[in-house]
Amino acid sequence: MARNKFDVDEELESPFSFIHLKRLFVYLKPYKKTIFLTVVIMLISSVASLIGPYLIKQAIDVKIPEKDMGGLWGLAVIYFLSLVITGVSLKYKIRWMTEIGQSVIRNIRKDLFTHLQKLSFSFYDSRPHGKILVRVVNYVNSLSDLLSNGLVNLITDLFSLLVILGFMFSIDVKMTLLSMVGFPILAVVIFFIKNAQRKAWQILSNKQSNMNAYIHESINGIKVTQAFSREEENKRIFREVSESYRTSWMKAVKIQFLLWPSIENLSTLTISFIYIIGISMINHGVTVGALIAFVGYIGMFWTPLTNIGNFYNAIINAQAYLERIFEMIDEKPTVIGDSDAAELPAIQGKVEFKKVVFGYEGEEKVLDNINFIVKPGETIALVGATGSGKTTIVSLISRFYNINSGSIEIDGVDIKTVTIPSLRKQMGVMLQDPFIFSGTIMDNIRYGRLDATDEEVIEAAKAVQAHEFISSLKDGYDTEVNERGSRLSTGQRQLISFARALLADPKILILDEATSSIDTETELALQKGLERILIGRTSFIIAHRLSTIQNASRILVIEKGRIIEEGTHDELIRRKSHYWNLHRSQHQSLHVG
Repeated sequence: MARNKFDVDEELESPFSFIHLKRLFVYLKPYKKTIFLTVVIMLISSVASLIGPYLIKQAIDVKIPEKDMGGLWGLAVIYFLSLVITGVSLKYKIRWMTEIGQSVIRNIRKDLFTHLQKLSFSFYDSRPHGKILVRVVNYVNSLSDLLSNGLVNLITDLFSLLVILGFMFSIDVKMTLLSMVGFPILAVVIFFIKNAQRKAWQILSNKQSNMNAYIHESINGIKVTQAFSREEENKRIFREVSESYRTSWMKAVKIQFLLWPSIENLSTLTISFIYIIGISMINHGVTVGALIAFVGYIGMFWTPLTNIGNFYNAIINAQAYLERIFEMIDEKPTVIGDSDAAELPAIQGKVEFKKVVFGYEGEEKVLDNINFIVKPGETIALVGATGSGKTTIVSLISRFYNINSGSIEIDGVDIKTVTIPSLRKQMGVMLQDPFIFSGTIMDNIRYGRLDATDEEVIEAAKAVQAHEFISSLKDGYDTEVNERGSRLSTGQRQLISFARALLADPKILILDEATSSIDTETELALQKGLERILIGRTSFIIAHRLSTIQNASRILVIEKGRIIEEGTHDELIRRKSHYWNLHRSQHQSLHVG
C-alpha cells in the first residue's frame, strides 16, 4: 500500500478547521480553575505593566513643573510596585501554565498510546512504525508552547490592547485614530500568509514523518544492511529524505517569519509617523509628556499585536500536527466486539470453522471456504507451502482479523459475539517472529500472566527446555535483555516465547513455527516436553519440519487457501498424495544434507 512507504506523503487536509482546536481545548477543562486564576493574575499584571507611560506623563506635565518632589517619589514608588507585581505574576503564570501544558501533553500522549493498544493488526500492517512513533512523540511535543503559554497570553494580550487603547484615547483621540492606519495593511498581510503557512507546515509534518519512518526502518534492518553492504545506498536515501525535510523546514520558517517583521516594520513606521504628527501638535493641545507617553503606548500597543501574531503562527503550526494526532485517535479498530458482546466463559476447546472466507485489506482471498472441526484436546497440525494460509488460519482463531464471511466458533459460540479480551485470555499464542521485550527473562516469560510465581515461571521454562540455557547466563532469570532480545540467539528467543505461551495455561495453544530456529538436539528434547504440555489442550501447530508434527491428532494440508488433505500422519502417508510428496521431498533433502 502506498501509505506503507516512508517516501510517500500522507494526504493533506485542505481547509483550515477549528474543530481540532476545540478538541484540544477539551483537554484543558480539568484545569479551568487554575487557568482562570492565572488569567486574573495576568490581567492585574497587565494593568500594572501598562501604567508606566501614564506615570511618566504625570511626572513631566504635572509634578516636575510644580517641583513636587513628594509627588515624584510617590509616582516612583507606584512604578516600582508595578514592576514587582508584574515580575511575581509572571513567575506564577510560567509555573502554573507549564504544569498545565505538560499535563495536557501527558494526557494526549496517554490517550494516543491507549488507543494504539486497541487498534487491529491491519492498522500496523499498513503503516511504517516510524510514522506512528512520530505522532506519539514529536507531534505531541510540538503542542507544548501553545498549551503552556498560548491561551493565557492571548487573553492577556487582548486585554492589554484594550487597556492601552483606553490610555491612548484618554491622552489624545486624534493621534489614537491616526495610529491605527497600519491595521488594514496588517490584515492584508495576514490574509496572504495564512493559507501558505498552514500548507507549508502540513508538508513539513509529512517530511518529518517520512524521515522518522526511514530512520526506524533502517535501525531495525541494520543487520541486513551490513550483510548486503548497502550502507552507501542507505546513506544516499537518507540524504534525500533529510534534504527534503530541511527544504520543507526552511520554506515553512520563511513563511512563518513574514508576520513578525511585518508587524515590527508597521510598528516602526507608525511610531515615526506619530512623532512627526505629535511634534507638529506640541503647543497646539499636545504636551511633551503626553507625546512621550503616547509614543510609549504605541510601542506597547504593537507588542501584544506581535504576541498575538506569534500565537496565530503557533495555531497554524499546531493545526498541521493536530490533524495527524486526532486522525490517529479517530482511527477505528477493525476488529471489535459486538455492542452486546458477552464474556466468553471458561472453554473446553472445541473449535469449528464454517465456510470461512478471508482476504487482507485490498487483496484477493487468502482463505476460501475453510471448514473443519477440532475436538477439545486435539492437536491439529497445519502444513503447506509458504503463503498457503496456515498462519492466517491461526490468526483468525484469536480474532486478530475479521473474516469476510462464514463463522468461527469456540465451544459452539461465535467468536464475534464475545469480548476480545475474554477470548484471547484463554489462548496461548507463539507467533512466527518471537518478540522479546526489554527487561529480565523472568519478566518476559511472565508477560502474559503477571500473577505467576517464580517457581511457575521456572517450571514453564523447564518444560520447553529453556531452563538450562537461562541458568547458564550470568544473572540467570534476572538477566536483562534488550528490546527484541538482540543478545539472545533466535532459538533462545523462541524458547522464551514458548515458555511465555505455556505459562499462560491456555485451553487453546497456537504454535506458529515454534521450533523453526531450534537446533535438532533441543528440538528432540522439546518434543518430549510437548507431549506433556499438549495434554488437555486444543493445539494448533504450524511447522515446516514435518518430523515435529507426526504425532498430531490430525494434519491439515493447506494449498492456496484451501484444505486439500486431512488425516493422521500414517493415513496421509498411505494415500501417497500431497502430504506424502512433502514428506518424501523433505526426507530426501535431509538425507542429501
